[in-house]
Amino acid sequence: MIAFGIGAAALTAWIVIVFLRDRFWWTRERDHFDIPNEPIRWPSVTAVVPARDEAEVIGESIGSLIAQKYPGDFRIILVDDNSSDGTGEIARATAAGSDRLTVLNGAPLAAGWTGKLWAVNQGIAAAGTPDFLWLTDADIAHAPDTLRSLVTRAVRDDRVLVSLMARLRCESLAERALIPAFVWFFAMLYPFGAVNRGRVGAAAGGCMLARREALEAAGGIAAVRTALIDDCAFGSLMAKQGRVWLGLTNRSVSIRRYDSWGSVGAMIARSAYAQLGYSALLLAGTLLGLALLYLAPPLLVLFGEGYARGLGLGAWGLMAIAFQPMLHFYRRSPLWGLALPAIAAFYAGATFASALAFWRGRGGMWKGRAQAALGARA
Repeated sequence: MIAFGIGAAALTAWIVIVFLRDRFWWTRERDHFDIPNEPIRWPSVTAVVPARDEAEVIGESIGSLIAQKYPGDFRIILVDDNSSDGTGEIARATAAGSDRLTVLNGAPLAAGWTGKLWAVNQGIAAAGTPDFLWLTDADIAHAPDTLRSLVTRAVRDDRVLVSLMARLRCESLAERALIPAFVWFFAMLYPFGAVNRGRVGAAAGGCMLARREALEAAGGIAAVRTALIDDCAFGSLMAKQGRVWLGLTNRSVSIRRYDSWGSVGAMIARSAYAQLGYSALLLAGTLLGLALLYLAPPLLVLFGEGYARGLGLGAWGLMAIAFQPMLHFYRRSPLWGLALPAIAAFYAGATFASALAFWRGRGGMWKGRAQAALGARA
């Protein structure tokens, strides 16, 4: 009877998630290459790129920005956030012969700011008064028409923010197993369709085009200066000023490598507990919820009997089917859908590790900085 109840709860939960969660798994919100109705007058744009010890990727990233085929005024500001590996020098060498790039040596981290947002704030201050600010990460490479597409969508649809979920690298075994699920879980939390209809505020931090005046009206980047999950906080902030848009893309790609299981785990753990508001109660609820959704179905299939096994099979099948569009987007085998329970278990472990690091007074480490240490909450 207990097994039947657990199976019924799991299947009911998956029916609700799949059919009543804004069809988050469809992957239909995409940045297509045929956006019509380009602007008559191309607005001015300044790209702001925060970078700290990004020597491995900065050349390709900055090179892709310099190569943008944008008809309007376009400048790039790289904020070198106290790098120790020659990031700024590599960027300057990449931009040799181009007048688009300015490299700004970042000031020491100010109290009350996360490192990335402090660098972004300095870049915005140096940008002056462009019509749009393109906030993009140092590990993202863009196709030459990316900015043209972003601006066209923002102007045509009157959006204060247009954001692209960059296509993440998916080559190593760890990446192939875990990265499509990372984007899928993000979409489950922040359904792209709901974001684009104004029901949820969110963004993807690797590529965000924001109207400067709307950002200033919202209080500037300082309004989210303590946010560890800065992209979603920024998207929520901008959604109060007007309509935002978020979509998947093949135009912008992440060039950061996650070759090991540990590196992917560290990436997840860096902000997982912050996503839960540093709440032990929410952590416990999340882990129990993950166990019901992902662990119970395969256990019922393997060890249950009768109706309980059938309910478990239904729940497992439903989650595997819902995962297929994202697997197709990342060109992964459909069989990875059956592995979703094991993938979710990895994410649950990384979430607990995130909380454990916080309780020990050391948040997820990134670029030599603790991202969420005990007592760091605003």
